[in-house]
Amino acid sequence: MASTRSIVVTGSTRGIGRGLAAEFLARGHDVTLSGRTPSAVDEAVATLGADPRCTGRVTGAACDVSKTDELQRLWDVAHGAFGRVDVWINNAGISHARQRIGELRPADVEAVMATNLLGMMLATRVALRGMQAQGGGMIYNMEGFGSNGMTTPGMSLYGASKNALTYFNKCLMSETKGGPVKVCWLSPGIVVTDLLKRDMGSATAADLERTRRVYNILADRVETVTPWLTEQILANDRHGARIAWLTRGKAAGRFLSSPFRKRQILADGDLQPH
Repeated sequence: MASTRSIVVTGSTRGIGRGLAAEFLARGHDVTLSGRTPSAVDEAVATLGADPRCTGRVTGAACDVSKTDELQRLWDVAHGAFGRVDVWINNAGISHARQRIGELRPADVEAVMATNLLGMMLATRVALRGMQAQGGGMIYNMEGFGSNGMTTPGMSLYGASKNALTYFNKCLMSETKGGPVKVCWLSPGIVVTDLLKRDMGSATAADLERTRRVYNILADRVETVTPWLTEQILANDRHGARIAWLTRGKAAGRFLSSPFRKRQILADGDLQPH
């Protein structure tokens, strides 16, 4: 693979996606950003392009990942600007205020599944076909709560979207084994982003306090996680690799040390009951 890589990150105008984009650019790689609105993409491209740390080239395109034609346009923009796409990261995802199953809002069901599951599948199809035509590349699909089958009240919708991603990615890895395109997992752990804050939007004060305690033990900030993820992605050349920040061992170690090592990850106001 070329020393300078062309990398597409979906959902990269904020949060983990933007953090990854900035880290790739700081290492001299070319990045294509995407977000739902042209204004968000333009702002991210302008800001990252002007950052003296970022020595790579940057472009972007507005993209609703639930629409195949817009995903194809995103590929075409990246390929047109940089000649190929070496790495495609399906980061785009949304969450929702916690809701028990009988209270799920149809609009939330449609939106979460359209972005987290349908969008990931359609984006993978576009990236896979494009990479097969160019002779190779790497696709990363982003894990999240529910990927490992864990459940918690109010998270059935988001968790189901990520659990389905696990099944889809396993099938994809089996189908592409031995081919020119390598498929991998990306697992950032618990990262303080707008998405994380939103999933607690309807929690009670008691739930918020329990969550705050756990997140202060296990969560991290974007600027902590994304440099490590970036280095691991750039170093990886193995099909089926799982790049995970918060491993079981790390989580267990943090719980064991929590009485002696206080971590203040969540600021006042990060989690607020609605």
